Amino acid sequence: MSTSWGAQTRSSGPVKIAAASNLKFVLADLTGLYLQQTGIRIDVNLGASGNLARQILQGLPVEQFISADEDRVVELVKAGRTVDAGYRYATGRLALIVPKNSPLPLNQGLAAVVRALKPGDKFAIANPALAPYGVAAEEALRRSGVGPLPTAQKVLGDHIGQATQFVATGAAQAGITALALAQAPEIARSLQVWPLPADLHAPLHQRMVLLKGASEAAVAWQCFLLSAQAQALWVRHGYALPQ
Repeated sequence: MSTSWGAQTRSSGPVKIAAASNLKFVLADLTGLYLQQTGIRIDVNLGASGNLARQILQGLPVEQFISADEDRVVELVKAGRTVDAGYRYATGRLALIVPKNSPLPLNQGLAAVVRALKPGDKFAIANPALAPYGVAAEEALRRSGVGPLPTAQKVLGDHIGQATQFVATGAAQAGITALALAQAPEIARSLQVWPLPADLHAPLHQRMVLLKGASEAAVAWQCFLLSAQAQALWVRHGYALPQ
């Protein structure tokens, strides 16, 4: 990208963006740093990638979409709503979580935890119809040998943040979330966390894209997100950088 984020004036903005819920804590750090350095505020609308993509197609007034996968960005590209094909910015990871005081055998892995659930216990994931992390969670369950969870046992969050809260509050006895959410201090104090092996699911490549009509301030913000300074924060929050 040719525009330098550092060249923007302090009077620009705010920039309105839509972003996947797994990005809640890393974006809090990134937007805070960007405001400190440029004076430009970033207004973030968090949600499930599928819902956000649909809202953008219906006219949601945002300048950038930061998705939890690449397919939702492709949908917008094909619909002619973007300035280009966007950029892969990170690869996400899954984590198995249980409440802090849970007796479930977390360190024995996904299959052991599911087998140890009692009748009536709940297992939380994001809704796979809306959230890429939910698709990956179902794939991890299959590859671990668990297979599909019984309907009565599975509780679906509208987005990965809600699925995480189900476990953190004890509404579900276990679940699968984004590692980036599970290790955030605000969440981690309520949970035991076990990162799932990456080979249990297809890579969670995540992509961002500017929408048609995006301002120079939005272009500069996206350049910042792809900078070395921002990449250090992506990694700190549990993401892998694109290869």
